[in-house]
Amino acid sequence: MGARDSRFTVAAWLFLAYLIAVILFGAWVRISHSGDGCGSNWPTCHGEVVPTAPSTATLIEFTHRLTSGLCGVFGLSMLAWSWRRFGRGQVTSAVALTLLFIVFEGAIGAGLVLGGLVAEDDSAARAIVISLHLTNTLALTAFAALAAWYSGQPDAGQFLPKRRIAFAIGLGLLVATSMGGAVTALGDTLFPKEMVVSSGVFAEIRDDLSASNHFLVRLRLLHPALAIVAAGYLLWLLASEANANFWARAAMYLVAVEVAVGFFNIALSAPGWLQIMHLLGAQVLWVALILSCASMERGARSRVP
Repeated sequence: MGARDSRFTVAAWLFLAYLIAVILFGAWVRISHSGDGCGSNWPTCHGEVVPTAPSTATLIEFTHRLTSGLCGVFGLSMLAWSWRRFGRGQVTSAVALTLLFIVFEGAIGAGLVLGGLVAEDDSAARAIVISLHLTNTLALTAFAALAAWYSGQPDAGQFLPKRRIAFAIGLGLLVATSMGGAVTALGDTLFPKEMVVSSGVFAEIRDDLSASNHFLVRLRLLHPALAIVAAGYLLWLLASEANANFWARAAMYLVAVEVAVGFFNIALSAPGWLQIMHLLGAQVLWVALILSCASMERGARSRVP
C-alpha cells in the first residue's frame, strides 16, 4: 500500500467526524419536524437556490442540505488526494466506496423530500426508507473509518481475516438493531410519549402493543428487544479479543454505554437531545466494531491509531 501519510490520515479522521456530525444533524431535522422546511422542492429550497425570509424549519433543512452537499465535495477531494498519494489499493477503494454511499445518501434524502416522506408523515413507506437511510449511513461511515485506519497502517492485512461468520453475525445484528432504532426514533418523534412512572413497565408495554395504536407505536418494543440480543452477542464475541485488540476493547465498553443510554432514553420518553446522544453512541460503536474486524491481522492486532 505504500508508506504512511500522516496528513492524509488526520484529514481522513476529520472527514469521518464531519460525516457523523452531518448524520446527527439529520436526526435533528427529524426531531424538529423540519424535513419539509424547503417544501417539496429539491435541490432548490421553495424553488430558490438560497431561500429568502426563511422560517426556522427552512433554516434547519437548508443548512442540512448545505452540510450534506459538502460531504460530496470533501469526498471528491479525499479521493483525488488518495489516488495521488496511494494509487490503487485499500485506502483509495475505501474512499471511493465512501463517496459512492454519500451519493446514495443524497439520493435517499431527495427521495424522502420529493415523496413527501418528511415532517408529520407516518406512513409505512417512510419507516422503510428511513431504516434504509440509516443503513446507508452505516455503510458510508464504515468505509470512511477504514480509509482513515488503512492510511495509517502500511502493512494492514485483509478485512475480517478470522472468525468471519461470527463477526459477520455481529455486524448484521448491529445493523438490524440500528434499523429498528431508526423506526423507533421516528415513532418517538411523531407520537411522543409522556414520562409515566406509576403505571409500571409491563403496563407501558401492554399499552404500546394495543391494536388501537399506530404501527410505529406498536413497534417500539422491537428496538430494545433487538438491542438486548445484539449487546449480549457482541459482549460474548468481543471478550476473547479485548485483551489484544484496542478496537475490540473499545467496542465492548461502547456496547455497555449504549445499553445504559438506551435505558435512559426509554425512561425519559426519548427527549431529542438524548436521541442524538444515542445515535452518536451507535455510530461510534459501529466504527469501533468495523475497526475491530480490520485490525485482527496478526501484525496489526495491538496497534492503537
